[in-house]
Amino acid sequence: MSQFFKYKTHEDLETDAKRRGLAVRVSEDWSPLAKPFDLGSRTIGNRLAIHPMEGCDANPDGTPDILTIRRYERFGAGGAKLVWGEAAAVTPEGRANPRQLVIDESHAHGLEQLLAVCRAAHRKTWTNDADLLVGIQLTHSGRYSVPRPVLAQHDPLLDPLTFWDRKGGIKVSDDTPLISDDDLKRLQDRYVAAADLAYRIGFDFVDIKQCHRYLLNELLAGRNRPGQFGGSYENRTRFVRELVARIREMHPDRIIATRMNVYDGLPFVTGQDGNGEPAPYRLPVSTAWGTRADAPAQPDLEEPLRLIAELEHLGVSIVSVSAGNPYASPHLLRPFEYSPVDGYLTPEHPLEGVARHFRMTAVIQKAFPRLCVVGSGYSWLQAFLPHAGAANVADGNVSLVGVGRASLSHPDFAANILGSRPLDPKRTCRTFSYCTALMRSKHNALGQFATGCPPFDKGVYGPIWEEAKKTSPVPLQ
Repeated sequence: MSQFFKYKTHEDLETDAKRRGLAVRVSEDWSPLAKPFDLGSRTIGNRLAIHPMEGCDANPDGTPDILTIRRYERFGAGGAKLVWGEAAAVTPEGRANPRQLVIDESHAHGLEQLLAVCRAAHRKTWTNDADLLVGIQLTHSGRYSVPRPVLAQHDPLLDPLTFWDRKGGIKVSDDTPLISDDDLKRLQDRYVAAADLAYRIGFDFVDIKQCHRYLLNELLAGRNRPGQFGGSYENRTRFVRELVARIREMHPDRIIATRMNVYDGLPFVTGQDGNGEPAPYRLPVSTAWGTRADAPAQPDLEEPLRLIAELEHLGVSIVSVSAGNPYASPHLLRPFEYSPVDGYLTPEHPLEGVARHFRMTAVIQKAFPRLCVVGSGYSWLQAFLPHAGAANVADGNVSLVGVGRASLSHPDFAANILGSRPLDPKRTCRTFSYCTALMRSKHNALGQFATGCPPFDKGVYGPIWEEAKKTSPVPLQ
């Protein structure tokens, strides 16, 4: 049963938003979501996108497994005209879990199969895939890499929460080495090679992942880092600017995207009452990107806006706006009814988190009207996701409405919206965090349970959930 989502109609939602002083508008006219979006020489057939949703279900060698292929078949058939493929590590040491995809020449065949299945499913259901864009997210997980973290800086906010050896309970220390400038230069080469491979495989765009405090996001916040990739704004943004320029030089006509945090905020911990509260910090807070140093509960979009302007000039044409840290501040990233198994009770009404996403995304879109801006924060709105999405598109606050968790339970949400049908209540995500609980479950032979939606994709993920729950050393729900 929902704790916060008590709305019977979209008018109830809008009324509550107004009562709370939140700018969340809704509309009964969903037609803006069916309009195409022109992106240079390509057209995106509608305004609905699927966010990069990791299933934690690759084979141990980083190739797609049957569940990975199934997910993209369902995404392809679903009707959204932008499918933002999930994170693929550019080096095996940069994976966030032992079942994350890897992208290099030895993994090309599996990724080709994944892409082919996605496009074939789209053609089978929708006939035409010329206006379908499918991308892939290039990543290095940085301090969240397994089996060992890779630090870009020593962060007084996150170091106390970062494990060097989780099983042994050993955290990083001031002596933990940082990734060197030379290693970053070699890593940049891996990104360039991965982008080149992705285009050759047939992906329409590559995403340079700069969100959720993974490595490239941490570089943006690296005021404590010495050397040519830390300290000043120019140094902190050097890696991504050089990377985009190199990809553009190699492929001048291909689409480059980035999913980027515009607000890191503070890490949170569980308070005595179970609610999330900020971890101890001192002012000024200097190691959080897009965050007011003197008031870190508030975004400061000056540097994110500056970087987006520079990236647009270098050739980036799609920006997906995000915020927060899935491990340390999940309520900022994905507003929820019930917390993840390793999390805290939400410290704010989830509608406040939705409104924060909408507000920051609108600032980006208004500043860059020619940029394709993809918004986040919609899944918590459940049946009224299309109402809010249509209003945001109509108001010029966003180009595309991105759907994450809700796409796992209801991958054909777009078909319902485009057919002017309500979302299926038996498959609409309730943000109860079952998917996150599976992501956090590492206690099987592979070191990672596959994730999906156990309540609404029960035939596949119900048995996985039951096995994880039965064998878990801690209660999952």
